[in-house]
Amino acid sequence: MMSGLEFRKSSYSAQGQECVEVAHVPDFHKSSHSGQDQNCVEATALPTGAALRDSKHPELGHLAFPPTEWDAFLTTVRTSDL
Repeated sequence: MMSGLEFRKSSYSAQGQECVEVAHVPDFHKSSHSGQDQNCVEATALPTGAALRDSKHPELGHLAFPPTEWDAFLTTVRTSDL
């Protein structure tokens, strides 16, 4: 679920040692079409495409999409009556 994120080692890690790597959590944003207090889907750009998450439950993670799938989704939303 966390694909597309950039992981990096802590500056406290010694060279060549195994350690835990952490990822920067991207900034998700709501659509400009969302109301002030409405729950909705949030999106963010990733180095390998885009990700979506539920604004009501961001702690559950996100779904990552490669660029081709994200472009197809946006095209469908823009050209169809969903």
